[in-house]
Amino acid sequence: MPQPSAAPSDALRDWFRRDIEGPLLGMVGGPERLKIVFLLACVLALDAADKATVGAVAAPLEQALHIGNVQIGLLVTASTLIGAFVTLPFGILADRTRRTRLLVASIGLWSLAMVVGGFATSYLMLLLSRLALGAIVAASGPAVMSLTGDYFHPGERGRIFGYILGGELIGVAFGFLISGNVAALLSWRASFWVLALLGFVLAAVIWRWLPEPARGGRGEVPEGATSDEDLGSGEGGSGSERVPEVERRIEQHGVEPRDALVLHEDPTNFSLWQSVRYILSIPTYRTLVIASALGYFYFTGLRTFAMVFMRGRFGLDQSTASLVSVAVGLGAIVGVLLAGRGGDRLIRRGRINGRVMVGAAAYLLAAVAFIPSFLISSLVIAAPLFFIAAAGIGGANPAVDAARLDVMHSRLWGRAEGVRSVIRYGFEALAPPLFGYVSSFFGGPVHGGAAAAGGAAAEAASAAAGLGDTFLVMLLPLALAGLILLRGLRVYPRDVATAIASEDATAR
Repeated sequence: MPQPSAAPSDALRDWFRRDIEGPLLGMVGGPERLKIVFLLACVLALDAADKATVGAVAAPLEQALHIGNVQIGLLVTASTLIGAFVTLPFGILADRTRRTRLLVASIGLWSLAMVVGGFATSYLMLLLSRLALGAIVAASGPAVMSLTGDYFHPGERGRIFGYILGGELIGVAFGFLISGNVAALLSWRASFWVLALLGFVLAAVIWRWLPEPARGGRGEVPEGATSDEDLGSGEGGSGSERVPEVERRIEQHGVEPRDALVLHEDPTNFSLWQSVRYILSIPTYRTLVIASALGYFYFTGLRTFAMVFMRGRFGLDQSTASLVSVAVGLGAIVGVLLAGRGGDRLIRRGRINGRVMVGAAAYLLAAVAFIPSFLISSLVIAAPLFFIAAAGIGGANPAVDAARLDVMHSRLWGRAEGVRSVIRYGFEALAPPLFGYVSSFFGGPVHGGAAAAGGAAAEAASAAAGLGDTFLVMLLPLALAGLILLRGLRVYPRDVATAIASEDATAR
């Protein structure tokens, strides 16, 4: 008798395990590591989706609340600027409290603020809700950075950061595609409420399934771990002690630490002033933070007005512009996956400053690829260039993030990320209104006969032309980010040696 065929659900399950779950487990090294990477990526994705949603629903917001590009930019600025003021206290909490519980509380409150924003009946009410969002989301950066440093071996952090930062870019894609289409089908309010619902779900999942690791790089999740019981016991060496490739190269090249910066006491209970002064005294850290802030400055401005530019330059409707933006954004995901792995590989091959090299090359590649992208009026020709540029601007981040951990004592990771976030959020807060102002200066609303003849289409084309010129002018800070990182090639090895010496001197 012929055997009954497998049920469709069985076939689907087998396909998922073979073609999706299997490769993912192989990439990150086991189910427990995959769970951790996924949840940390979701935290970044939620924040990125929110900020991208503002850009995705810019047109409906402008119509509903009777506002313009500058006001749209201020909505993003409101949350990021407040985040810049409060992120340092959250950095202290990340170094002294349970980071997983800190994430749960902040995400839950963030979701409540999103619900309130969806009920806004005026621009002022919406702006106030964005201020609350910024105060809450500031906890995510220090917590995610510190947790990643403790969960994963230093030699693979570039690759792991690539996977986690991929969540940030997927969040941007979600904001453009899902939120944009929800706004088109329902309303911009529904877009906010969808994100709020996802936030409540994520908070519950983190509460239940994300374990708190031991600090100092001793909570490492070994490859093949299947439960949180397999996390490091806390008895291993410190994070910096366990970078054999880097330590070996530093010894071979006779790299000496900066004696004045070697810590001889545990910095956990340093005052805020002591922590900030020490963190900013590290030359490589200053270099990495400024370069990263310039990169995020450009990315934030681009993300805020990309949909408006796409619709006006190429004559696309809301849904099509969302799809195109997501397709281009896939380049950034490719970049973070390849660049993080590339920096780790260069270190294994003997290039101590491989991560800094990758970051510099990625920013410069993005700046070069963006130039023709904004000058071409054909979407078919421009899209591949946008894809390459997105790969560059996204690819710099995992390498730079991993390098920041390399030069910092493990018990300062949360506060160091807080310092970095203050600078990053300051640049991000400046970007949207500045991009909006410059765009209106270059190509403001169409007036007179052109407006009468072309109507809304001519006005959209004029706005897109102004944005295109703005994106070109603002490439200068992006190129500067790459050039600044080139300076870091010289100082990075010695600062890594200093971090290793500090871990040795303060080992418990």
